[in-house]
Amino acid sequence: MSNFVDYVKIHCKSGHGGAGSAHLRREKYIPKGGPDGGDGGRGGHVIMKGNAHEWTLLPLRYTRHVKAERGENGAKNQLTGAYGADVYINVPLGTIARNEEGEIVGEILEDGQEIILMEGGKGGKGNEHFKSSTNQTPRYAQPGMEGQEGYIIFELKLLADVGLVGFPNAGKSTLLASVSAARPKIADYAFTTLTPNLGIVEWRNYKSFVMADIPGIIEGAAEGKGLGHRFLRHIERNSILLFLIPADSEDHFQEFKILENELKEYNPELVDKDFILSVSKADLLDDELKKEISAEFPENRQPLFFSGVTGEGLQELKDAIWKKLHG
Repeated sequence: MSNFVDYVKIHCKSGHGGAGSAHLRREKYIPKGGPDGGDGGRGGHVIMKGNAHEWTLLPLRYTRHVKAERGENGAKNQLTGAYGADVYINVPLGTIARNEEGEIVGEILEDGQEIILMEGGKGGKGNEHFKSSTNQTPRYAQPGMEGQEGYIIFELKLLADVGLVGFPNAGKSTLLASVSAARPKIADYAFTTLTPNLGIVEWRNYKSFVMADIPGIIEGAAEGKGLGHRFLRHIERNSILLFLIPADSEDHFQEFKILENELKEYNPELVDKDFILSVSKADLLDDELKKEISAEFPENRQPLFFSGVTGEGLQELKDAIWKKLHG
């Protein structure tokens, strides 16, 4: 089973509000004791909270139900009942919460950010609130309100500085392994990568950026072929895109156009992102072949050549990524 989980559905219920108190003062030294009941406490909220140390929804996979505490009832001496304890659901940055109708309830983009998913029921009012000139000793109080209840769908879209885009076997995992401490599965067949991988890439002067290896796209991915929509959505949250075209491709520029079209079909806004074009597996090429490949691309879209195996062009590639991110 993969450690990467990006979709979870949980039944959530916030706490019931505590009932107000109908207590009356009965001290012998106060002959006409009036209403003395306090309000009920609010029921606990169900809250989604961002955690920068999480990168998957795996801890929530087997969580079927989440229920917050009930608020306590009001007490004499007009004491308000204690609030029910809130329940926190820790999620990675980039998590979107939707209700059963598919509407977005909120999205987490910062560490420690909190969003209330289900509000606790309000506590009932004590009899003190119902005192009037014609009713000096009301003997009733308000019950607490029910908390909210329903299913919440959590959907993770990875947050990364640069996302790798390419067909299966384009060398994305090899690149990530060569520039970071990430160790994605690497093999000589398509769809080696079945789940996204994140790596911290060191640049210069101890500066760094986050790179995401997104599972390979195939032609028709926007319609659900291959790994389809499930992983295309992770590209939406990347600041820039790095297209990888393998050196042994039959038509390098056409392969780029197919990739670009799949992104456009899925979400037209993706083609407006800043991107870098690169040719991987450059160790297979001599200078003459590199010139021939470069000639396939327009002047304003010249690719960078690199090899994740030999390290050729990696520093130049990292420099270009940093410039694009901070230029």
